Amino acid sequence: MSGFLALAVVGGVALLGVGLVVAVSWVLRTANGVRRPLVAAPHAGGMPVVEHAVSRWHVRWTTLALVFLAFDMEMLFMYPWTLVVARSGAGAAVEMFVFLGILLVGVGYAWREGAFRWS
Repeated sequence: MSGFLALAVVGGVALLGVGLVVAVSWVLRTANGVRRPLVAAPHAGGMPVVEHAVSRWHVRWTTLALVFLAFDMEMLFMYPWTLVVARSGAGAAVEMFVFLGILLVGVGYAWREGAFRWS
């Protein structure tokens, strides 16, 4: 199979999949086709909407999201590092501990600023 034929097959399967999902969505839509956006919208895991979508939120959520991203990036870098550390030796271990130290400084700063306090 040539490269272009394989690309055409994968593209066709993708388009068929998207068409299938749209067709199933059309069949399972709300009763009688009546669309009420605030009731039928997927918001808050199916719970009823109690506030507007662009309402204000506390800035603490942004700080918490940044702390989460820091730990998420830590895991993203640590998984490949575990495969390379055996071949690279002690230098890779030192680099990872420096990286973890920088993250620890960030967590200490967030703690000092009260990012983990909920009251």
